[in-house]
Parts: sequence; structure tokens; C-alpha cells
Amino acid sequence: GRERPSGLPGSSLAILEGRHRAVGGNALRAAVLGANDGLVSNLSLVMGVAGADLAPKAILLTGIVGLLAGSLSMAMGEWLSVQSARELFEHQIRIEREELIAFPEEEREELELIYRAKGVSADTARELADRLIREGAPALGTLVREELAIDPEELGGSAWEAAIASFLLFSIGAIVPVLPYIAWGGIPAAVASVVLSGLALFLLGAGITVITGRSALRSGLRQVLIGLAAAAITFGVGRLFGVALAG
Repeated sequence: GRERPSGLPGSSLAILEGRHRAVGGNALRAAVLGANDGLVSNLSLVMGVAGADLAPKAILLTGIVGLLAGSLSMAMGEWLSVQSARELFEHQIRIEREELIAFPEEEREELELIYRAKGVSADTARELADRLIREGAPALGTLVREELAIDPEELGGSAWEAAIASFLLFSIGAIVPVLPYIAWGGIPAAVASVVLSGLALFLLGAGITVITGRSALRSGLRQVLIGLAAAAITFGVGRLFGVALAG
């Protein structure tokens, strides 16, 4: 294993390692959920119009439109979410900067308490706080990280990168149930769409167990059951409406 940094307690090292795992886990979770959203929503849409007994070209067009609409909606939602969070963080940092200028003594005491909470001696904590206040910028960075739990160098990441990633992940999932209709039509295409989507759902469910530690088989089957249940409901509704409109 890696050597423990000098002077770093085991509990602190565990916290740092946990943060690294959390970051990777959150990224994988977001990827799986994004692809799963696209897959389940478009499978349900495709099965709904297939249940209404529409022409294969109409089903294909519906699936492609559903893919684009869902991907764009997800991308816009992600952009707004990340951008709003970034603006909130910037506002909080601005307030902290103003407090540091207006009330330096109170902020110095906060810094001292932060270091005392980390196990630093009173004298050392006071010296560190005094030095940070004199230098200004380091004090702001420390207060923002420790008091507000915000990394001023990240600020939630890039809104555009998040939007593009969301668009691509949703599209990857949403294209799966549409693929069979490019080559076939009718019952063969519907069956192939369900089988291919079921396989993709199982892989997504099994993939998330990397961070959950659960059984890959159980998680995969659960994902398949939920996705196909949604598709069965929309297929049934589509069939009812198709029969009603035809009559």
C-alpha cells in the first residue's frame, strides 16, 4: 500500500481516501443514471407507439425524436443546475471576502478555531491564523474550504462540460431501443428492441455495483425488471389507445 504522509493521523488519511472514492463513485453513478434514464424513457416511448401498431418508420422517427428531446432536456437541466450552483458558490465566496475585510479579527478567530479542531496546539493555531490574515488570499481560501466546504478552484465544475456529458450519456442509453428499427419492423424489431434493452439494463445495473458493493446479478435483474415493467405499461397503454382510435 501507499506510505502514510508524515504526521497524518490514520483517521484523517481514511477521510481523504474516502473523498477520493466518493468522487469516483459519484462520476460512475452519474454516468449510469444518465444512460439508464435515456434507455428506460426511450424504450418506454418506443414500446408505447409500437403497442399502438404504428408503421416501423413512424416508430423509428418517434424514437429518434425522443432521443433528441430527452438529451437536450437533460443537457439544459444539467447546465442550469451546475451554473446555478457555481453562481451560488461565487456569491458565498464574495460574502466571505467582504467579511474578511470588514471583520478581520472575527475571521482570525474562526481560522484559529479551525486549526484547533484539527488538533493543532493553541499557540501554533494562533500563529497560523495571524499569518493567513496578514496574507489575505490564503485566509480566504482556507475559510472557503473549511467553513463553506467549497473548493474555489473548482466551483462545481464546468456547466458546459456537464451539459455535454449529460447529452452524450442520455443519447447512448436512448439509442439502444431504437437500433432494431433501423433494420427491421413489426414484431421482430419490437422483440429485438426489448432483448437488446434488457441486456443493456442488466449491464447498467451490474455496473453500479462497483460502488454499491451489492450483488451484480441481483442489481442487474432488478434494473431489467424495472425497465421492462415501464415498457410493458406504455405498450399496454399504446395498445389500448391504438385499438380505441382504430375503432
